[in-house]
Amino acid sequence: MAPDPIFFSASHGVFAPTGHARGPWDADALHGGAPAALIVRTIEDLGTGLALGRLTIDYLGPVPLAPLTLAASVVRPGRRFAVAEATVEADGRRRCFARAVLIRREPVALPPHWSPPAPPPLAAPEDGEPSQFPVEGAVGFDEAFHLTAFDIRFVGGDYHAGPADVWFRLRRPLVDDEPATPLEALAATADFANGVGHVLDFERFLFVNLDLGIQITRAPAGEWIGLAARTELGDDGTGVARSVLHDVSGPVGSASQTLFVAPR
Repeated sequence: MAPDPIFFSASHGVFAPTGHARGPWDADALHGGAPAALIVRTIEDLGTGLALGRLTIDYLGPVPLAPLTLAASVVRPGRRFAVAEATVEADGRRRCFARAVLIRREPVALPPHWSPPAPPPLAAPEDGEPSQFPVEGAVGFDEAFHLTAFDIRFVGGDYHAGPADVWFRLRRPLVDDEPATPLEALAATADFANGVGHVLDFERFLFVNLDLGIQITRAPAGEWIGLAARTELGDDGTGVARSVLHDVSGPVGSASQTLFVAPR
């Protein structure tokens, strides 16, 4: 028998999540990376012929472990760039709102003196040991996005507080038997930065990401997506989780998450 899909089974435009899409703290809510990947899939299906340059997702509340309906449209068409918007609805309520900037990618002869800034490289995925998130403080269940969706390998830092360099590889298909594209895998992975790069104690503090912003400088390739995750906090209940996104050939972009911080 084939394994359950990572995220959803699809029927008549409705996407039913499996337990593998569940988040760590509520048995009835999804991890943010699950709808993020599905949003990318929906935008890719628009068939604009343009590439994803930027994606911002506002999480309007918890996304329930319930059938989801997605809609996407191009609100600003163009040959060089376009803008698309997408929504995720469940139980009659809008749960996510996304906006994507799509751009034409083609070779450009840059001046010979120009070279891109080089973030520190990540060690290769095979240099890390297979890891699994600790479950202390979380709802007790066997199927969840952070537990069963990925092969996770730390090559810098660990699950304790502090910066972390981590590789992620999806273990299962995205929708039914369809594997995730590299961009869909990247969106699913980017939402982990707040968790793997946290600097506060899970037991004592909430640090909830309210959104996810991704900028793509180069289309990712292959199965592995890496995060170099760092968290910045203010003393007024706010913060930002930032990450540099990698594939095995090097950096491909960056991501950020606005955080709401409070004592439990």
